[in-house]
Amino acid sequence: RIPGIEDLSLSTNALLLAPHARALHEAGVSRLNISLDSLKPDRFADITRGGDLQAVIDGLMAARAEGFSPIKINMLALKDLNDDEIFDVVDFCAEHGFALRFIETMPMGETGRFAQNHYLDLGLVREQLAARYELIPAVMPGGGPARYVQLKGTALKIGFITPISRHFCATCNRVRLGVDGTLYLCLGQEHSYPLRELLRDGVDDEELKAHLIKALALKPERHEFIEKPGQSARLMSKTGG
Repeated sequence: RIPGIEDLSLSTNALLLAPHARALHEAGVSRLNISLDSLKPDRFADITRGGDLQAVIDGLMAARAEGFSPIKINMLALKDLNDDEIFDVVDFCAEHGFALRFIETMPMGETGRFAQNHYLDLGLVREQLAARYELIPAVMPGGGPARYVQLKGTALKIGFITPISRHFCATCNRVRLGVDGTLYLCLGQEHSYPLRELLRDGVDDEELKAHLIKALALKPERHEFIEKPGQSARLMSKTGG
């Protein structure tokens, strides 16, 4: 109902999506990004620290029935953990009409060492797919950092989000506003700008605009995950990842 907002999407682990899919769709959410790192219940629970795979599947099917489009599946590609499921997840998404995005793990926060131990260059995943399918360039609505291909002869589109092997910092247009009013300018750097007190003090639109411009000037040229490993202490969950 807010004037000027024309597109609204939701990123979710989908554990509670099934009972809320209809209300979310009726409220104006049209696109979904849903994490799904494994199709094996025990492995899924291990990777997600207790997640219920069936609840996620139920949420996906409820969302599809309500007409969300596109529904993008996010799979964190992890060497020696779920890289043997690449084709299973491709088949699952093709069968149910979901888009698929593979994501490289990033060395952030307390899980940095885990990420480094299981990092998988998505160039290798693309080579595996190209050996089995003919890949043609494609695009998807919603912008974002993924580079997409389509499997020829199918409707399936697959994206590759490569913050490590092929960073996309030069075209990054993302900032993140935390629930505490902190504006984060980069996932891989510590730059931030506090907005909460300004808003509570009743800052007007022009002043707020000036502060936003000042904050955007802090957005770094690029992350430095490789050059300065472990530099970002924030967990992904803190900034909405």
